[in-house]
Amino acid sequence: MGERLEVFGFWPSPFSLRVELALKLKGIQYQYIEEDVLNKKSDLLVKYNPIYKKVPVLVHHGKPISESLVILEYIEETWEHDPIFPQDCHEKALARFWAAYIDGKVVSTLGKIRGSKGEEMEKAVEEVKEALEPLEKELKSNKFFGGEKIGFLDIVGILIAFWIPASEEALGIELLTSHKFPNLIQWIEELANNNVVKELIPKKDDLVAHYFKTILGKN
Repeated sequence: MGERLEVFGFWPSPFSLRVELALKLKGIQYQYIEEDVLNKKSDLLVKYNPIYKKVPVLVHHGKPISESLVILEYIEETWEHDPIFPQDCHEKALARFWAAYIDGKVVSTLGKIRGSKGEEMEKAVEEVKEALEPLEKELKSNKFFGGEKIGFLDIVGILIAFWIPASEEALGIELLTSHKFPNLIQWIEELANNNVVKELIPKKDDLVAHYFKTILGKN
């Protein structure tokens, strides 16, 4: 019997892309449903995620699951082949810790940059750099956070790899410099060369244009 699997997403969202990337890496077929979250959210999205009314939402056999980290756990437990989580319990716990760090610390500091100017912008930029430093050390010289192949933490960190460079260009700031973050820069290159990632990641020009329109109010 075929799977009834739908992903409600928004093309510039790194959070909905996490879900798609996990499914693609496992070779799982799904139907993607684009949501216009900036203008008019669909009745289905509101029905499936009545609490937050946002993407991503995974709907499996009519049952919705919300929040990208929760969805990734569900995907791993439902389809055990080609695991994205570490198999060692301690390593799995560490991956969960760093995922929470990315969504808590890194995302929140990135949010401070939006709409800031002058000294406020400079302070926010420094905060983002400080937030990225522990991840630079954690990655070490590994190809991916997951080792030799893309894993859970790489999927969660996808916003660092592609959305930060787009925001740098749109806002005229510098966050990921090669001398300060050589491991993260190399990691980004490895991700960019992965065929599954290349298939899903929006073009940088499109992301930059999205930043201009939604954050800076420019076309």
